[in-house]
Amino acid sequence: MRAARASVTHPFPPVFDAASHTLILGSFPSPASRAVGFYYGHPRNRFWPVIAAVYGEAVPEGADERRRFVIERGLALWDVLASCAIAGAADASIAQAVPNDIHRLSRATSIRRVFTTGNTAHSLYRRFAAASVGIDAVPLPSTSPANARASFDPLVRAYAVIRREAAS
Repeated sequence: MRAARASVTHPFPPVFDAASHTLILGSFPSPASRAVGFYYGHPRNRFWPVIAAVYGEAVPEGADERRRFVIERGLALWDVLASCAIAGAADASIAQAVPNDIHRLSRATSIRRVFTTGNTAHSLYRRFAAASVGIDAVPLPSTSPANARASFDPLVRAYAVIRREAAS
């Protein structure tokens, strides 16, 4: 039996400051992320261990430490969608998508690079924001526990482009 879609509004703001130069976009926060009130909050999501490994740092714990980690490296985090109808965390079930104003965020920052975490985020960015932002996104594999195909080391190698691009 398929889970019913629920209409959900994105419950927390983007993480950025004026100096942010690299934007990392997901599609929409999972129920676990919404419950903890921060990005990539599912305990088995590998985003935080992967991004910490890319920078050779300890994995940041908790929203405040993670927010600091992002800002100190010139990164920004957000999701493509402001609201949607979704069944649990299944990106494939997204309907009634309403985008966030990524163009406005890009104008308030120094964003030069955009990365998307997963195919759905990439497709949604291209559909709703790429033209107004004027930056093509680089798609990265999803760090979600649902993406069992990708193991840790290949994810770290894929995400290393974020640090390399930020240095250029």
